[in-house]
Amino acid sequence: MVARVVTLAFDGVDARRVDVEVQLVATPQGAFSIVGLPDKAVAESRERVRGAFAGIGLSLPPKKVIANLAPADLPKEGSHFDLPIALALLASMGIVGPDALDGWAAIGELGLDGQIAGVGGSLPAAVSASAMGLGLICPEVNGPEAAWAGDVRLLSPRSLISLINHFKGQQILSAPRPGDMATPKKGADLRDVKGQEGAKRALEIAAAGGHNLLFIGQPGSGKSMLAQRLPGLLPPLTPAELLETSMVWSVAGLIERGALTRERPFRSPHHSASMAALTGGGHRAKPGEASLAHNGVLFLDELPEYSPQALDSLRQPLETGEIMVARANAHIRYPAQFQLIAAMNPCRCGMGGAGKGACGKAPRCQRDYQNRVSGPLFDRIDLTIETPPVTPADMALPPPQEGTEQVAARVARARDIQIARGDALGISAKEALNARLSGEALEQFTTPDADGKALLTKAAEATGMSARGWTRTLRLARTIADLEGCPNIARRHIAEALMYRRTTHRAEQAFTAMTA
Repeated sequence: MVARVVTLAFDGVDARRVDVEVQLVATPQGAFSIVGLPDKAVAESRERVRGAFAGIGLSLPPKKVIANLAPADLPKEGSHFDLPIALALLASMGIVGPDALDGWAAIGELGLDGQIAGVGGSLPAAVSASAMGLGLICPEVNGPEAAWAGDVRLLSPRSLISLINHFKGQQILSAPRPGDMATPKKGADLRDVKGQEGAKRALEIAAAGGHNLLFIGQPGSGKSMLAQRLPGLLPPLTPAELLETSMVWSVAGLIERGALTRERPFRSPHHSASMAALTGGGHRAKPGEASLAHNGVLFLDELPEYSPQALDSLRQPLETGEIMVARANAHIRYPAQFQLIAAMNPCRCGMGGAGKGACGKAPRCQRDYQNRVSGPLFDRIDLTIETPPVTPADMALPPPQEGTEQVAARVARARDIQIARGDALGISAKEALNARLSGEALEQFTTPDADGKALLTKAAEATGMSARGWTRTLRLARTIADLEGCPNIARRHIAEALMYRRTTHRAEQAFTAMTA
């Protein structure tokens, strides 16, 4: 007799069906084999299953146990195969009726005492099980998370013995309820930042259109303070974005007791982070910081201190909104539609080439330090703004009248304008964001007036602007116009957008000469 139980193998944030088949074969000496491309964690399931059975007073039959994970050519990774293997083995031993497991998929890790430990990925597992017309059996700790999948049958036992009793009719397991919707934390207020009015304006524009932003300034000028206040300017996650983001966090095992939040992710990895840490990968191809920042913000402080390979690995997701982790036997896709905010000193000593305490090696020190960031990555940054040192006179001033609440209201109005334009063309709210406009929407919504087009053409010729830079400048000008409530892009909007497109020292010199 062959007993079958459905489980799932994770392919990025997607889950693929796997059939666990267990057969007992009469042999002179009992053994336990798992086949079907298991990794080490799956191969060790036989010992955890054996120990869990002993923990609840069961012993394996004196036969060879063969557990096949089909399809055999799909790699299987993770400890969540323990529970489906154990259930199929229970069915083959006649302890659980084979029909009782029909219509269910199962995931879970077993302890040696028979307890079922939590695993990552219960939310995408529940979504995939529902799409296949199946219910999901998952650990009790993961039940509130899986319940967010909506209309799906769920069982979330604490132990293997309680699940056996449920199927034998001796105990009734109630369906778990969705976890709490966590209240967003009150973030730092923009009113705390004194001075830096130009940088605040750039931050507002970036928030309104979803643009990438780079702060350049001396240490202590407020670059990190400004970046940390960006989440407070952004609207909360929509229901669709909440599900997308939570799926990534679920696979990474970062959702605690099923509690979700509509607050946009803000990830700030240290500059020692490797390429795999940023983009994902490793032994089990876990999502990286870029994917964990999906629908939110990725803040890279001390930008030139990251390895060039790590920084350049972000160039593709900044354009496509997804990351493909290539492996020898699979390609794993993770969403990575994030807003990049970066900060850097003007040179290694941090002081730059002007003012008190200026770098004695300027301008070569600045040029060499900033050249650690590749030109193509600079080209993907829409706004570059210098943050001058905050003077004692600035610090002596009272807090600014305008704070996060007032700026966030303007950002929300500008985003409502973008969403309304998108609705007119039938595109989603995410794709209607100015930073992501493309195709027909780009042509229709970002065409400037004659004076604006003439200025942009002249600037592009003077600075050697790339086609990407041209497009991004138009998108940025569209956001500036939206903040004004202006339906058309005028010359002043193009001029301000060009001021933020200073990507290299040579381009800055050319632009200054042109506008002189």
